[in-house]
Amino acid sequence: MYVILVYDMEQKRIGKMLKLCRRYLNWIQNSVFEGEITEVQLKELLYEARRIMNEEEDSLILFKNRDQRWLEKEIVGQERSRIDDFL
Repeated sequence: MYVILVYDMEQKRIGKMLKLCRRYLNWIQNSVFEGEITEVQLKELLYEARRIMNEEEDSLILFKNRDQRWLEKEIVGQERSRIDDFL
C-alpha cells in the first residue's frame, strides 16, 4: 500500500521518530514521509512509533491508499526531497 505519514512531536522525541520513519518510508519534508509499505511493515512502524510518542501530547496522521497511481500529487515551490530520481 502507499502511505503518507505526518507527525507532530515534542522536540525531544523528533530525532527518534525521524530515524524510525526513514527506515520504512521516504522523507519528503519536515515531519512528512511517503512511500510503499506492506501491512506488516506498517504495523511494525506504528508499534515502534507508539513506544516513542506521548499520545497525550504528540500526533501521527497516516493517509493510506492501495496504490500511488491513484493519488495525484502537485508540488508548488521547491520540492525538498525528490524520490523519483532513484533508479
